[in-house]
Amino acid sequence: MALWLLLFFGLITYYILRRSVARITRTPVWMLWLVMMAPAGILIVWAIARGDEQPPLLLAAGPFLVCFVLYWYLVQRGRIPPQPRSPSASVGESPQPAESPPPEAKEIPALRPIDSDEETQLRDCFPWTVYALRQLEYRPQAVICRGQLRTNPEDAYQTVRDKVDRLFGDRFLLVFHEGMVGKPFFVLVPNPQGNVSETDESLDRPGLAAALLFITLFTTTYIGAELAGISAEEFRSNPQLLLSGLGYSLPLMAILGVHEFGHYLAAKLHNIRVTLPYFIPFPLFLGTFGAFVQIRSPMPNRRALFDISIAGPLAGFVATIPFLLWGLGHSNIVPATESSGLVTFEELKPTFSLLLSALSKLSLGDAISADKAIDLHPVAISGYLGLILTAFNLMPVGQLDGGRIVHAMLGKRSAIAIGQVARLFMLVLAAIHPELLLWAILLFLMPIRDEPALNDVSDLDNLRDFLGVFALAVLVSILLPLPGTLASAWGI
Repeated sequence: MALWLLLFFGLITYYILRRSVARITRTPVWMLWLVMMAPAGILIVWAIARGDEQPPLLLAAGPFLVCFVLYWYLVQRGRIPPQPRSPSASVGESPQPAESPPPEAKEIPALRPIDSDEETQLRDCFPWTVYALRQLEYRPQAVICRGQLRTNPEDAYQTVRDKVDRLFGDRFLLVFHEGMVGKPFFVLVPNPQGNVSETDESLDRPGLAAALLFITLFTTTYIGAELAGISAEEFRSNPQLLLSGLGYSLPLMAILGVHEFGHYLAAKLHNIRVTLPYFIPFPLFLGTFGAFVQIRSPMPNRRALFDISIAGPLAGFVATIPFLLWGLGHSNIVPATESSGLVTFEELKPTFSLLLSALSKLSLGDAISADKAIDLHPVAISGYLGLILTAFNLMPVGQLDGGRIVHAMLGKRSAIAIGQVARLFMLVLAAIHPELLLWAILLFLMPIRDEPALNDVSDLDNLRDFLGVFALAVLVSILLPLPGTLASAWGI
């Protein structure tokens, strides 16, 4: 199983590197991939050689720190310099890049020329009382407009965007970002969908979505039958025994579906192009690696970014709690042993999580105690996985829902800093609970930056800030171990 997981996540890692890091560095992707996979490979070798013996802390955390530094060094050593504007290029000319981009780089549409008349009209798009424009900077793929903000960011962006749209139509996207010194600036970038109408590309593929749904339902039901104790020989002799896995698969599919439809409906409310949810079947492990939707339009502002990001985990969390409470109430109490852990469904010790401990106490009452563990009912397994899924998605790292929530609340620079701290926190937590090592590896592999909204300056309102704090509180309640004082008071 460990080798299968290593192979699967190795392929995901290579795909991520090809799509992201290969654009900014000449260092070969295969070399970066080896560095990223080395810590997991070392721990897999240890597990094969030593079995269940815990690796020393230096071996568990050391490779991650060393490979993180080596990875950063290799990326920086081969970093592709920004393409400078040709000194001879004038306002009416297209700047020429200093050199051709690497073959892995994604093609970016060329900036359309702006002649002197258009430049004058562009300057008129910035009223002095709204945004005092001071200079225009021409880059190979953008026109940067720097000045001083003289009103609130929302009104400034709306005013300038309306004027730019009237002047250029769908030729450009207008981006509003915070500068390094806190001074916001506008950027005009080519609109990659400027000539594409909403009907040119159909986002709804109900056939594909339905096929993936039924395949994932089968794989999760098969895994559910295994969790119910049905062996492969029994299944082959009586295929109807597959139905015994529905107690696991249906709640899990419901939780995943509610999570993704939360994203889908929020995107539709903001008139953002989005695909139907696609489930990811996998014949081993849990039967699935989740589901996803694809956003095909830029985020208009941080409010839309926040709403779409938080809708999924909150909807999934609300769907998870009833399944988990019912499943825990129908689970069996067994004596706790040394094998009890986070992923031992037959002997789950809930004290590693404050929220799980509270739900277990609510469902089982005095039946759960310090020397007892829980043999999870299949529905409880689905609810427990839904809780883990919620916590993972709420991690404030990169393009995870939590990373986008923090980005929308505090801005891009603060989100990057918080994401780095969250990564280090998970490495420390993985040293205490080795079952979380895979989680820490995934966070380590993910890009730390999230794509900004078009208007990435305007702040959120108080209600959204409260919901964001609540979502982060849910994350902390799942990851925070049960304090000793509460454990003594609850008798667990």
